[in-house]
Amino acid sequence: MRFALFYEIPVPRPWSRESEHRAYKEVLEQAILGDRMGFHAFWTVEHHFLEEFSHCSNPEVLYGAVAARTERMRVGYGVRLCPKPYNHPVRSAESAAVLDLLSDGRVDFATGRSSTRLELEGFGIHPDETRAMWQEAVEHIIGCWTNDVHSFDGKYWSMPPRRVIPKPIQQPHPPVFGATGSDSGHQLMGELGLGLCSFSVGVPPEDVARRIEIYRKAIAGCTKPLGRTVNNQVAAFTMVNCAPTAEESYETSAQSFVWYAKRSVELITSVAAWLDEMKRELGTYDYLREAEQVVKSGTHQMLDFAYLRDSKATLCGDPDRVLEVAREYEKAGVDLLLCLVNPYEIPHEKVMQTIELMGRHVIPEFD
Repeated sequence: MRFALFYEIPVPRPWSRESEHRAYKEVLEQAILGDRMGFHAFWTVEHHFLEEFSHCSNPEVLYGAVAARTERMRVGYGVRLCPKPYNHPVRSAESAAVLDLLSDGRVDFATGRSSTRLELEGFGIHPDETRAMWQEAVEHIIGCWTNDVHSFDGKYWSMPPRRVIPKPIQQPHPPVFGATGSDSGHQLMGELGLGLCSFSVGVPPEDVARRIEIYRKAIAGCTKPLGRTVNNQVAAFTMVNCAPTAEESYETSAQSFVWYAKRSVELITSVAAWLDEMKRELGTYDYLREAEQVVKSGTHQMLDFAYLRDSKATLCGDPDRVLEVAREYEKAGVDLLLCLVNPYEIPHEKVMQTIELMGRHVIPEFD
């Protein structure tokens, strides 16, 4: 198993004119240290309008800065939002190709459809269409990368024959992943031959293993991958903090870990509540029904740090404890563990400490 730094780039209130500036500068410093300490990759989200939770709305600019300041780490879109009009497929293909050239072939390209009302409604996107838009966009992006001259005439986008330039340096193209938090999504990513980004908050390793098994069975039967090759890499997500003592780690991470888990479920279930308001079926968001009821009842407010820690749904503690729990994710079948090192307001120096301790005591155990 390999490890990636993973970022939402939260900016807690109260804000000042320097808040966002400082947040981005700290992320760059953390990425540089991560490269030195042996992290395999650096990934971020693409989110819009999610104040405090994520101020990472134009990540490809950040990726260029990270690529220029690192030597070995891969740089991952985690994820590129594909529905219209977030990102046109041609612009997505061009963005990743330029980054691939500048980084000497270090791009991982994860894709997704979005799952918050703030973002979908803000861009005028109807939830019923997001999965179809996502799949069509990925097909067009791969075609732009792999065909000298490419054209398409789909339901959502069309383009006459054009030479989309530049092309990525990785052949046949950068690894393509699909993000999902549902069982049906894990099945779909396997059927399409895409790498898996299993995004679920507060999920213990045994449930991660169950979902990965769904994916593995599906991808074993894939004969017509969406990409030019099958990508069978599994990336999974968890919050991570490491300190010299378990007590310090728990004190540092408890508030931010719980805040992030609660806010995440509120944001993603907003789509289900929105569809209910419109008197529409949940469709491909039906996996949110149970979580929506939890939020409506306020039950999610009962979540505490002890559960996240003791269920091993997060990596926190001293290096020995973090290593122990990381082994559980490896056993679950995770190839790349996306480590959210600052879910909300963990101080910069504590994030740097996590990166250094992971690099010294945890990552070498997986070589």
